Amino acid sequence: MKELGAKVYRFSLSWARIIPEGGRNDPVNQAGIDHYVKFVDDLLANDITPFITLLHWDVPSGLDKRYGGLLNREEFPLDFENYARVVFKALPKVKNWITFNEPWCSSILGYGIGAFAPGRTSDRERSAEGDTSREPWIVGHNLLVAHGRAVKVYREEFKPTDQGQIGITLNGDATYPWDPEDPKDVEAANRKIEFAISWFADPVYFGKYPDSMRKQLGDRLPEFTPEEEALVKGSNDFYGMNHYTANYVRHLDGTPPAEDHLGNLECLFYNKAGDFIGPETESPWLRPNPQGFRDLINWLSKRYNYPTIYVTESGTSVLGESDKPIDEILDDTLRTEYFDTYVKAMAKAVSEDGCKVQGYMAWSLLDNFEWAEGYVTRFGVTYVDYENDQKRYPKKSAKSLKALF
Repeated sequence: MKELGAKVYRFSLSWARIIPEGGRNDPVNQAGIDHYVKFVDDLLANDITPFITLLHWDVPSGLDKRYGGLLNREEFPLDFENYARVVFKALPKVKNWITFNEPWCSSILGYGIGAFAPGRTSDRERSAEGDTSREPWIVGHNLLVAHGRAVKVYREEFKPTDQGQIGITLNGDATYPWDPEDPKDVEAANRKIEFAISWFADPVYFGKYPDSMRKQLGDRLPEFTPEEEALVKGSNDFYGMNHYTANYVRHLDGTPPAEDHLGNLECLFYNKAGDFIGPETESPWLRPNPQGFRDLINWLSKRYNYPTIYVTESGTSVLGESDKPIDEILDDTLRTEYFDTYVKAMAKAVSEDGCKVQGYMAWSLLDNFEWAEGYVTRFGVTYVDYENDQKRYPKKSAKSLKALF
């Protein structure tokens, strides 16, 4: 990292490494804490600022078995609050905290589609239990309350002495109407962002869910109690933005099925004129579009009164990268161009549009295990040779990032 000129390193903690069973009355594993204390010290010794995420989708399995994990409105927020307090106390040198990474993924992919843990869905061919029409919205609500509890603890017990900041990281794509002449497509493009991002950001900034979600979901979307609203509203010192791609959005007519989580619309990579939104990559959900990045930064800034934004993830896979010889893998022109065009688009959002972006973190330093996609899809600016002692080789994109940093 030092050789690449990185100024910041964002990483997540393993809750189960620190409190193996996860609960507030369960024992703490000091060896796990010691591991992170040393890692933070090593980063600081090399003039690299740590940006820590408390939870990146890996809820301790003990909590799932004990009370249903993220589905439990009473227990989960209290256990997360305790875990956060243990970590804040152990790592006072850390000044930048993120509670949750992409709660949309935990909610929709874990409890709607069933692709991520714990794999619950209404599809009985995929899971024996689950309710796609209800559980994702319950989980999202509980994550917001848990976020609010952790932020309250940090602000009251640690921020006065540690002088740090805390927020949540949300993922979402830029959107454009499939037919810009169709008002329903224009409205659907906006609604797509509300269902993906404002689902979490509106409660944090306004204390309520978006009207478009309440209209479609009704009582399946939980209501905040006054106590919960007080915890959640105003609970961001900064906005953590994970962003990769853009979509064309086409509205759907009629009543949406109960399992719909997009907002009664479909996402496409081409528009009515047949134009593609960006070049193909290894990831079926990702096509680079730097203008979309700039436009989404502006959308967020206008809606949430120009908050401080940190781009906490952004990057791309390369089509067929794992099948190429190493010399071609290291010559990752698409990824190099991605970072160059995205960072320049972000700079324009700041210098020309007045947005308050304070940092950009590339995903990712290393090729790594990409959850449901495993080791096939590579996002790293450093090639990892999985077959030969995990040897690492910087790609062209790594060298280009040094100048951008």
